[in-house]
Amino acid sequence: MTDATDTQMTSAAPAQPRGRHWLITLSFLLLVVAPTALCAWYLWERAADRYVSTAGFSVRTEEAGSAIESLAGITGLSGSSSSDTDILYDFIQSQQLVRQVQDSLDLRTIWSKVPPDQDPIYAYHPPGTIEDLTAYWRRMVKVYNIGSTGLLELRVQAFDPDDAQRIAQEIQARSSDMINELSAIAREDATRYARDELDGAVERLKVARQAITRFRNRTQIVDPQASIQSQMGILSSLQGELAQTLIDLDILVQTAPANDPRIVQLKRRIETIESRIAEERSKLGLGSRPRNDEGQDEGGTAEGGELDAFADLVGEYESLIVDLNFAEQSYTAALAGYDSSLAESRRQSRYLAAHVRPTLAESAAHPERTKLISLVALFSFLAWGIIVLAAYALRDRR
Repeated sequence: MTDATDTQMTSAAPAQPRGRHWLITLSFLLLVVAPTALCAWYLWERAADRYVSTAGFSVRTEEAGSAIESLAGITGLSGSSSSDTDILYDFIQSQQLVRQVQDSLDLRTIWSKVPPDQDPIYAYHPPGTIEDLTAYWRRMVKVYNIGSTGLLELRVQAFDPDDAQRIAQEIQARSSDMINELSAIAREDATRYARDELDGAVERLKVARQAITRFRNRTQIVDPQASIQSQMGILSSLQGELAQTLIDLDILVQTAPANDPRIVQLKRRIETIESRIAEERSKLGLGSRPRNDEGQDEGGTAEGGELDAFADLVGEYESLIVDLNFAEQSYTAALAGYDSSLAESRRQSRYLAAHVRPTLAESAAHPERTKLISLVALFSFLAWGIIVLAAYALRDRR
């Protein structure tokens, strides 16, 4: 009974901290408190304020309807093109745009207003190569593609709000120029083939008309069809006159003696008319022309330089007319195709539509000090906790 009472009256000895407890405390100070304190000091003492200018835009494709569609009440619809949005997304992050904006605004000067020795993490280290500037650009210029809507959101950071707005405005202007250039290239591609066809048709028409002009200059005949009709009229008249002369001769032979001078005169007239008919028929290509003993035709033209038969001239002229008609039809079709292609290319035009103009910040948005401190403290604590748990796990396995 006495022993039990003595045991109840005895108090437990206080716990004494051991070496591992001091080690855990030291590690907590080194891995959690120190990084958090260092980050807080840097953010509040050295990190410069950065202002953000925000802009929003999209690439729109305007399809203008034809006159018939307008009468039917179908108006042009404006839609966004995902491919153009992707192209613009890559362009904003490209070295080409960085170089263009650098030439216009001098980005190196703008982003090095805060000396690098004051803020070595966020300030730009001049001068640097274009690759260095592009890498820093991608830290300070963020572009977000908002889902499948085709909308782009641009956020530009700078150490001065006016500089951030100027950079955003320059990006928007350069992007608009690039989209306009793409639209011009597409329009040129759409009409190049039709224009080549039109140029070929124009050249073919010129050649056909020049051939007609050379033919008329060479033959001194404007229209062989009209000339041959005139020649046929002359030939018909001669044949009629020959028939009448033959009738007169037959009547005279029956009533007059054989040595009558009128009979000789009629025979000479008949010979002359027959010679003229043979010559006219030769011109028309209906027979050979009579020739004299010197190898010349009775019209006085040498054999080597005789006039072409009208049949050959008409055949040549008709061939030239066929070529001319074909060239004219080809030109008409090519011109209609070119006008149609040009109208179709004008129906679709791309343009940059800005639904949010570059803003001018009134307060600094970066660095987000409280957020960064919280993240540093959280991840430092998680890392410290993992290390401590791993150490205890190794100790318990011994």
